[in-house]
Amino acid sequence: MIRIVLVDDHPVIRAGLRALVDGQEDLSVVGEADGLESAVAVVTADRPDVVLMDLSLGAGEPGGAEATAALRALDPAPEVLVLTTYDTESDILRALEAGARGYLLKDAPPEELFGGIRATARGETVLAPSVAATLVRRTTPGATTITEREVEVLELLSRGLGNKEMARELFVSEATVKSHLSHIYTKLGVDTRAGAVAAAIERRIIRA
Repeated sequence: MIRIVLVDDHPVIRAGLRALVDGQEDLSVVGEADGLESAVAVVTADRPDVVLMDLSLGAGEPGGAEATAALRALDPAPEVLVLTTYDTESDILRALEAGARGYLLKDAPPEELFGGIRATARGETVLAPSVAATLVRRTTPGATTITEREVEVLELLSRGLGNKEMARELFVSEATVKSHLSHIYTKLGVDTRAGAVAAAIERRIIRA
């Protein structure tokens, strides 16, 4: 029996997932959480094999990537399978770097979800097709790749921050911010801040 904990800030979604997953003979939901603190508490108490993790855990709360990192730091640590609606490059990279074993989207067919849970419990990597395609694009020779730091700059740009504010957020100089912006403009083929944000959203590098 594979023991599972659900982490999602929407009770209705947790209830639907529980009903779906518990319908499988070899899968059992042993706990639920709606944020980082409750996830750590439930996982520590129930010791699941797999945690199904959403990336958005409510306004003002740490996100799923932060919760994933916290859970992976536990001993014993559960495997984490992200199940979310977000498939931007920044979300994918952040989750995988935090220690997630796999990344599926909430529109996945039930059988894909069940198979993903089982594979995750075996320690295998599970990726939605669109997620796999994003990662392949990043590693394709000759492809124009936006670095992690440039993704951070784009996210701050989308929030309307100026160079001085971005420098403060990133703990770098304004000159470094300007250098990042120059590289971003070149890679995205734009020449304005608004154009960079629009291009990044269109290419699913950051969220709208």
